[in-house]
Amino acid sequence: MIHSLSGGVIAENGVQTFAKVDVAGTPAWYLAPRRLEAGTRVVVPVGRSGRAEGTVLRCEDCTPQTAPVPMNRARAILRILSDVPENP
Repeated sequence: MIHSLSGGVIAENGVQTFAKVDVAGTPAWYLAPRRLEAGTRVVVPVGRSGRAEGTVLRCEDCTPQTAPVPMNRARAILRILSDVPENP
């Protein structure tokens, strides 16, 4: 059995959903409240205090060990603007 002598948690095995979001031509990974369809419009944090609209490119379910960004640096989607992509 492995313990942490400092009292910390060695690993949590929860699964988190990450969305790859395109914001003005730059893709970035964000924590998503649920799986979102590609094409869904969302509002995400950018920079230190900004917000921007973006488009979900894809979603992945990850453990903390397989997350595309470190969990302590992951930022979350602030708002979902459209659940269903619009077709022209």
